[in-house]
Amino acid sequence: MPRPPEFSNLPAEPNTFVGRESDVDELVHLMRVSRAVTLCGAGGIGKTRLALRLAARVARDHPDGVCLIELADLEKGELRRHVAGVLRITGKVAEKIGGRRVLLLLDNCEAVVGECAELCRDLLGACPGLTVLATSREPLRVPGETVWRVPPLSVDGVESEAVRLFVARAGAARPGFELTAETRPLVVELCQALDGLPLAIELAAAMVRVLSVGQLVERLDDRFRLLAGGARTAPARHRTLRAAVDWSYRLLSRQERLLLRRTAAFRSSWTLDLAEEVCSGPGLPEEEVLPRLCDLVDKSLVAVDGEIAGQARYRLLETVREYALEQLADSGEEAELRRRHLKALARWAIEFRRALAPGARTSWPVLERFVNLFDGLKVELGSACDWAIAIGLPETALGLLTDTRFLLIGSGRKLDMAERLDRLLALDAPQVRSGLRGQATTLRGELAAVAGDMEPALRWATAGLELCRAADDPYGEAIALILLARLTGDQDNLTRALEIARRSGDLILESQAQGAKAGFGLYQGRLHEAQRAFEKMLSISEELDNHYGQTLGHIGLAQVARRSGDPATAQRHYESGLRLLRGVDARQQIVSCLAGLGSVALDRGDLVEARARLTEALVLSRDAGLRSGIVRRLEAWASLVTAEGDHRRGVLLAAASVTLRGRQPDARTEDVLRPARTRLGEAVVGVLWAEGTSMTADQAVACALDGAMPDPPAEPVVPIGQESRLTAREREIADLVARGLSNRAIADELVISPATAARHVANILAKLGFSTRTQIATWVIGSR
Repeated sequence: MPRPPEFSNLPAEPNTFVGRESDVDELVHLMRVSRAVTLCGAGGIGKTRLALRLAARVARDHPDGVCLIELADLEKGELRRHVAGVLRITGKVAEKIGGRRVLLLLDNCEAVVGECAELCRDLLGACPGLTVLATSREPLRVPGETVWRVPPLSVDGVESEAVRLFVARAGAARPGFELTAETRPLVVELCQALDGLPLAIELAAAMVRVLSVGQLVERLDDRFRLLAGGARTAPARHRTLRAAVDWSYRLLSRQERLLLRRTAAFRSSWTLDLAEEVCSGPGLPEEEVLPRLCDLVDKSLVAVDGEIAGQARYRLLETVREYALEQLADSGEEAELRRRHLKALARWAIEFRRALAPGARTSWPVLERFVNLFDGLKVELGSACDWAIAIGLPETALGLLTDTRFLLIGSGRKLDMAERLDRLLALDAPQVRSGLRGQATTLRGELAAVAGDMEPALRWATAGLELCRAADDPYGEAIALILLARLTGDQDNLTRALEIARRSGDLILESQAQGAKAGFGLYQGRLHEAQRAFEKMLSISEELDNHYGQTLGHIGLAQVARRSGDPATAQRHYESGLRLLRGVDARQQIVSCLAGLGSVALDRGDLVEARARLTEALVLSRDAGLRSGIVRRLEAWASLVTAEGDHRRGVLLAAASVTLRGRQPDARTEDVLRPARTRLGEAVVGVLWAEGTSMTADQAVACALDGAMPDPPAEPVVPIGQESRLTAREREIADLVARGLSNRAIADELVISPATAARHVANILAKLGFSTRTQIATWVIGSR
């Protein structure tokens, strides 16, 4: 009969263990190759529960005993006596353990971390069969120690670990609790707001006995008060969420507390440079920020969250940040910290503006760093603007936004800066310079244009131009003129903008003007003019080593090549554009290149490649919140599914694209509808068109990507006709245009007046969305 373990007191698990399956498997392997493993993490992250499950899994590898030793309530100097008492040893612990194969689980070492390190060093050196598994908010730092950072539970969807834990604990608190279609997204939102922190999730789940899930989500802004109903038998530090964070805070040094509360000024994340600039001050010199930041990372209160532009990025769990914000508010430092936060970001924006100044010739790696830094800190820019609005001092924030203008209008990110700009411009602040207000007003117009709101964009552009002219601000005048030219087609505005750019030596401004000029040529079918302007834009950008500008040039030249019937050249330019932006998150341009490659593949009949590229483009547009990009992609998808033989979906997507873009059907729409009428019949196409016009953008995306068809309507659908179809007479005249006949020649051929012929040609151009007779001829030939 085997001898019972001499050292064993592992408790039974109090309830079902949820999640962490892959973590446990990894740790089991780790325990077999390391004699000292420390599970590190923030309070409430689930270190103890994970350690108990792990100890139970590896118990068979330690036949002489597995012993849990709880250390949370120890005072300094009590550790060795406490350990001996739990092990029921009188004398020296190392001698009693000797060569036995024992696992000691030291739980909550942080209160006596130094003594724990010394004890583990001594025992591991003297007892060759001993293994130590520790839980702590910071590493023990003993020789041979393996530190394993305990992550939050996964929160991505209804099958995530966090949601599974919530459902299990909620079911125990309120028997019969189950997720419903209504509560599923709310529980996911709740678990995400709680950072996947097990203690917070368990406390929230316990509250379903008195509150609905919806009420829990609504009250999360006051999470410390809400989550205060833990089990009476739980350790005091785990009975409320506040107690868990309090416990960690009390163990910090004075400088660590200063830094922790000051980092709450960052809404999302920060770098070391920003921390040194914003958080240093009374009681915390700049040179002490890095060592104290290291301490907070070690104590699991600050998380290292990847990198930004080659710099480590730091963040606080939202629960820790809420606590730190309370401490910051009580300290009286909040106003000064937020001013420093705003000024630090504004100084960074000024550096970016200088990197693009005439004559700077900044290399692309430097610009790429700025772009990536902006992308990683975009939430901080919004937070800084919100603070400027709150205190009624808009000038610094307006400078911040106008200095990062290229990043705001070219990023393709959902930044919500338009509303912030509205509020900043609405403040009655006479200290704001007219030129700055003018540039900010123009920026507001550019953001409106990016969003597809052309009428307000025109108003903002006109107002911005007037302000910049009154302030004698030539740069502001030029960017307003370029925007007005894009919105109105007025070439005189472009000519004036080019004059200003050349006079000031601003090559980037000249490149922008050339891009607008090229766009007009492309739209109006003047392909040679468009090609020359795009080539000039590309040449300037290559001279400046500006990959962003080069990509725009390649995209434009690809569009010209595709219109000219040269798919190989179009593909080469699109691929060049993708390569140039490999290191930055320029989503709009990446989407344009992907969609262009998809369309080229569709032109040559490679439906597999077309579907792959168009899927990438639509998914990226959807995930980035690029509404205008989404509806443009839907048009290509209509052509794709039509080519694949799915005419029903083709009609639905064509209708959705036309409606969501606020445009009339055109030649590309007709290319989808004509074969659908042949296959499905006029009446069915009319019904499908009506259904497609009522689809939301999300429904249309689901229809494209997943094949999801709209639900059957509650009432009969009235078929809708499409204005893209030419009448018999218009088709006859289009054929004559394709043969190269002039309006007078058409009139002679059909025995009508030249004015009637001209009117018919104008109607054909409007219906098909064309601007030149050449486009009509190309379409007629292609549709035969």
